[in-house]
Amino acid sequence: MTNTDLTALTGDYTIDTAHSTIGFTVRHAMVTNVKGKFLDFSGSLHLDGGDPSASAASIDVKMESIDTGSADRDGHLKSADFFKTDEFPTMTFRSTSAQALGGDDYRITGDLTILGTTKPLTIDLEFNGAAKDPFGNERVGFEGKAEILRSEWGLTWNAALETGGVLVSDKIKLNFDISAIRNA
Repeated sequence: MTNTDLTALTGDYTIDTAHSTIGFTVRHAMVTNVKGKFLDFSGSLHLDGGDPSASAASIDVKMESIDTGSADRDGHLKSADFFKTDEFPTMTFRSTSAQALGGDDYRITGDLTILGTTKPLTIDLEFNGAAKDPFGNERVGFEGKAEILRSEWGLTWNAALETGGVLVSDKIKLNFDISAIRNA
């Protein structure tokens, strides 16, 4: 049964990575979208149902775990052309503020660090509900999205196309589908 009393949801949660996705979409060759995700990440949430502005989130992503469905492309993304995973193994997000926008909509702002560069990121979230699962875990769910310009984090590799334009767009769409379990 879904629990909609947000005050009752106040507490600390751990992201259930087996039931969560941190993904991205990028325009390729100016004609199609390539989607990918990170397979290895961890994170925590502090929810304050009485005062959503006191809520917080922290996420660590292992960059080696990037998966676009193509081993060659994944290898290129891990290389010095992009994420330099040997030198920068982790991407992090640490929230700095949260706000209720009305209804089930929220906005969380924080610091996203990629390649050792930290810039602000705002994520629009939709609260999907709360429930007790068959194993007795109290769960909450959120869907979120954001857009970044990868060049702002030093991700500038590209190739020009004969027809004009570039191989990889600067704009990256991020998507989050998060299930979190209340800590005991």
